[in-house]
Amino acid sequence: MNRIIIDTDIGSDIDDAMALALALRSPELKLEGVTTVYGDAHLRAKMVSKMIRLAGQSDIPVMAGLDRSLLGNRPIWMAGHEGEGLLAKGEELEYDNRHAVDFIVETVMNNPGEITLIPIGPLTNIAASLIREPRIANNVKEIVLMGGATRLADNGADIRVVEHNIACDPEAASVVFGSGAPIVMVGLDVTMKVQITEAERQSLVATNDPLNLKLAGMMERWFDFVKEQHTYMHDPLTVSLLIDRSLVQTKKMNIQVEYDHRPRTGQTVATFADHANVEVCLDVDASRMVRLLMSRLLKEGA
Repeated sequence: MNRIIIDTDIGSDIDDAMALALALRSPELKLEGVTTVYGDAHLRAKMVSKMIRLAGQSDIPVMAGLDRSLLGNRPIWMAGHEGEGLLAKGEELEYDNRHAVDFIVETVMNNPGEITLIPIGPLTNIAASLIREPRIANNVKEIVLMGGATRLADNGADIRVVEHNIACDPEAASVVFGSGAPIVMVGLDVTMKVQITEAERQSLVATNDPLNLKLAGMMERWFDFVKEQHTYMHDPLTVSLLIDRSLVQTKKMNIQVEYDHRPRTGQTVATFADHANVEVCLDVDASRMVRLLMSRLLKEGA
């Protein structure tokens, strides 16, 4: 069983919520805790707490982390409708009062080689943990993160040069990639190949399951916001690799994060090297990944 901590900026889009639901519904994973990051980490912690409650679980700690970028030098982007469709107006949900960075440091250091970190938002909490306790790089089992783009896959010409999670805090990303920790980078090279549509949303509605109904409502709002009837499963793909690593093909590389003082920087530059520490995902079996995701959410075979 893989022991994991998910670090998330769950909010307006749907893929963080779907990733958390996948983890909650997968017996191969032991979710040691969930930490939140970026913008309004306390609101995000309430959202996570609500999802855990909807899943019928109560023993998973949730901690809020850092709201601002590592250097406090980046504007915060929020869609403005975080929590709508999940939290009732004025709903107050309790969560653990420990700080996310404290929890990450203590859990990894007390369980050397046992804990996998899964950051699916900006890397601020993870960078702060590594700065506070550099030995995390040697004691973490793995960091499997959603972020970046190498544009070395067969869809390279079609994807953005800079990915959102890295651009929100490129200095933090530089700390994480430069730490020497074993990293799997799940970037746009593969996540842009994994989509779900209105058909999957309707399948969730049909279950009448409380968690699935909330996911379907959040997905409907997101479809209205982006004016599309499909969305990309960036974060669920990242979680799925702790269930089935054969979903992706990877190459070992070094990753350097380019940044300066402009608001939108953060390109991830990949280079081949003999002693690289990053497994970069370059291809994915997208249809099999979607089947895995939906089978867990629909509880098929349960």
